[in-house]
Amino acid sequence: MAAAQTPSTNPDLLILVDEHDRAIGHAAKLPAHQNGGLLHRAFSVFVFNPAGQMLLQRRAPGKYHFGGLWTNACCSHPRMGEQLIQAARARLRLEFGFDTELTELFSFLYRAADPASGLTEHEFDHVLRGTYAGDPRPDPDEIAEWKWITPADLLSDVTTNPHLYTPWFKLVVRRVLDHP
Repeated sequence: MAAAQTPSTNPDLLILVDEHDRAIGHAAKLPAHQNGGLLHRAFSVFVFNPAGQMLLQRRAPGKYHFGGLWTNACCSHPRMGEQLIQAARARLRLEFGFDTELTELFSFLYRAADPASGLTEHEFDHVLRGTYAGDPRPDPDEIAEWKWITPADLLSDVTTNPHLYTPWFKLVVRRVLDHP
């Protein structure tokens, strides 16, 4: 397990969890993603417009892992002391420049290694959904490109070009689209 740190010495502490999402400790962001990854709490935000299109982003190439791949609106980790929904809304504001109400759809466990960076995501991921009618104002340090896409076009592209998408996105996109 990663060396213990306190929020005062490292504000970027992730919440380590067991397979039931019970907090068991904390670790700094980078060590939590090294050596096969430590299981930690995360969230993935999916945003739709009133026309039913999904908002996608292509992660900035400089991201510490899975840079340059297409994925859902935003993903991150609640930090020690943060509530899940509030952390997700704050991340959405940071990355895309807007806020919206979010609802949790489901959660899942996964592990995915990034060969380019040598880092591993090992997450208990809470999948959240929101609606937004407007044009986002993305942070170029976080997002290289963005687009609204219909579910049919998205599923076709994920099938044809799976290498262009993040591992977690490919695992849950159909489930998100099928969720009422």
